[in-house]
Amino acid sequence: MTFGESIKTVFSKYVDFDGRARRSEYWYFALFVFILDAVLWLLGHLVSAKFGNTLMSLVSLAIFLPSLGVSVRRLHDIGKSGWWVLLIITVIGSLLLIFWWVQDSQDGENEYGPNPKGVIGRSEIEENARKKWEQDS
Repeated sequence: MTFGESIKTVFSKYVDFDGRARRSEYWYFALFVFILDAVLWLLGHLVSAKFGNTLMSLVSLAIFLPSLGVSVRRLHDIGKSGWWVLLIITVIGSLLLIFWWVQDSQDGENEYGPNPKGVIGRSEIEENARKKWEQDS
């Protein structure tokens, strides 16, 4: 998934907390938010601090739900409940979330949906091989 596709996907799933999100979708969106914040901070301080603070607050409100949605979907991708995102309010919890967010997708389908990479899991490979062997016998 490219940078542009990631941003488009996150905003198209604005308040969608179902399904799974790939690492690239999550981290490209995080990069987008970082760049946006840096540009707004710079713009705000060039114009006026009050204008900058107001602008950043409005943008933060606008991206809060998409950020929460992609965070929850990213946790779903590794087989975790979206409620774990509440750990963000603690320092140690934030570190644990970062650790989880950098993990690779869970193979195959999990309780939150199919793998967004389209990769099937080991059990599915074994099942397909068993069916093919039974058909050939």
